Amino acid sequence: MNIPGDMGPGLDLSSSVPLYVQLEGLLKVQIDAGRWPAGQRMPTEAELCALYGVSRVTVRQALDLLVRRGMLTRGRGKGTFVRDARLSVNARTVSSFSHELDQLGMKAGARLLHAGITRAEREVAEQLQVAEGAELVEFRRLRTADDLPIAVQTSLLVSARFPGLLGRLGENTSLYGVLRQAYGLVPTEAHEVFRAVGLPDRVAQVLEVPVDSHGFLATRMTLDARGPFEHTTSYLRGDRYEIRLALRNP
Repeated sequence: MNIPGDMGPGLDLSSSVPLYVQLEGLLKVQIDAGRWPAGQRMPTEAELCALYGVSRVTVRQALDLLVRRGMLTRGRGKGTFVRDARLSVNARTVSSFSHELDQLGMKAGARLLHAGITRAEREVAEQLQVAEGAELVEFRRLRTADDLPIAVQTSLLVSARFPGLLGRLGENTSLYGVLRQAYGLVPTEAHEVFRAVGLPDRVAQVLEVPVDSHGFLATRMTLDARGPFEHTTSYLRGDRYEIRLALRNP
């Protein structure tokens, strides 16, 4: 019976919160704590019923919620397993988010949140080497990995360099694919900064995480042979994105 010894607090029968929601929360805490590592089989429904003193229906509903969260996966006739839903990034190249996910064996997706024209504020204008107030194409998307929300990404591009770009942007558009095919652009260099931040409420809602959740804010400036062409800000879920660095002495 694959059940850890110290399971923490139990269910509160006096609470107005449904038992299956409470159980989902308890199991999530245990998974996050590494009690059942990624790839490990979860206890059976019968085992969880005995452990928590609840019905099989309650257990099944709790497991269903965790499957929908992307924390568990089911194999027909094999059981329920903990899924590693984090995007782990090591050494990186100047490539698109979609390409990074593809290299990690994950399916990339995007939902269009906004596409329009904006004006360059001073700081962004300086980085893009354009005049303050210059016209920029603004392209905001919800990025997904294996259909799970992972980032809200806003790209600002120099409008003068890409005439007609706005009309080429839509649902599940590969921005770098459009830039390459329609404008012959080849990114050569990027400068990226990551900061740990509290996610804005509106971003947390889109990413389907609780308000007051934390994550990463990544700011990236991308260049081609002519200079900077894109300024991107990305809010990334802290529970589904991690950066791993290999450090060694010279």
